Amino acid sequence: MANVSHTRGDMTSHPDVPEMRARYARMLGGRDVALVDGPVFLLGLYCAVSPWILHYTTSQPALVPHNLIMGVAIGLLALGFTRAPARMYGLSWAMCALGVWMIVSPWIVGASPDRGVVLNNVIIGALAVILGLICAVTSARSRTTTT
Repeated sequence: MANVSHTRGDMTSHPDVPEMRARYARMLGGRDVALVDGPVFLLGLYCAVSPWILHYTTSQPALVPHNLIMGVAIGLLALGFTRAPARMYGLSWAMCALGVWMIVSPWIVGASPDRGVVLNNVIIGALAVILGLICAVTSARSRTTTT
């Protein structure tokens, strides 16, 4: 019977290690990728449930499905950033557009929103714009280093 407990050493001496490291670095776009995806996902999750957290389901019924759909969209962008960062970071500008829409949506979708609803959507929108810009900068930086 073969001795399978024999250790062969570590992989650092393997000739394909530098190529594999370079490939993983290209795929992940650097360390900044993971730092942005989590907050984007949490922002989308909060946006989706914020009408129930802040209890404006009865005072602003039109904003309830709006925030739910926008939160799901932001969360899906975050999952896309995680799953295929090289392809999805081009959509970081869409994240900025979603943020701008969240800022103006209380007056367009809602009907005479109160200060809490406006403040909630403005904060969500501002964070989405900031995170979208961070994603765009990360994407631009990773493209310049890989080309």
